[in-house]
Amino acid sequence: MLGRLAHVLESINTVIGRVVAWAMLATVLVTFATVYFRYAMGIGLIWLQDLYVWTHVAAILLGSAFALLSGGFIRVDMLQNRMSEAKRAWVEIVGTIAFLFPFVGSLLYFGFPFFYRSWQIAEASSSEGGLPALFVLKALLIIFPVLLAIQGVAMLARNISFLSDNRPNGS
Repeated sequence: MLGRLAHVLESINTVIGRVVAWAMLATVLVTFATVYFRYAMGIGLIWLQDLYVWTHVAAILLGSAFALLSGGFIRVDMLQNRMSEAKRAWVEIVGTIAFLFPFVGSLLYFGFPFFYRSWQIAEASSSEGGLPALFVLKALLIIFPVLLAIQGVAMLARNISFLSDNRPNGS
C-alpha cells in the first residue's frame, strides 16, 4: 500500500517535471526574443524581460520536486555507495524528516504571508511597463514547498515500504 502511495505521489511530480522541461523552451525563446528585440531592433520591452525571469523562476521552483525524485540533488555518494540499501533507506527517512520537512515548513510559514500581502495589493512589477500580477509569481513560493512535501511523503512511503518488505523472517 505504501509503495502504491509513493507511485501516485511521484507521478504527480513526474507529470509536472515533464511539463516544466518543455516549458523551459519558452524561457529560451523569450530570452532570445528579448535579446533580439533589444540589440538587433533597438526595442526594449520590459514586460518581455520580466517574462523570461518569471518563466525561469517557475521552471526552477516547479521542477525542483521532480529533480528530487530523479536524483538530481547533491548527495554524498562516497558514503552512500558504501551503505547497504537498508541503511540508505534509513538515511533517506531521517534526512526527509529532519531536513526536508522543516525546510518545507519554514518556506510555507514565511512564504505565505509574503505571497498574501502581494495578492492583497495586486502587486505588479516594480518596473514601468513590466508584467502585472507579481503575486502569481509569488504564489510559487507556496506551490514549491507543497510539491517538495508531496515528494517527501513519497520518499518516506517508498523507503518505509522497502524496509518493511525486506525484514528478516521473524521480525
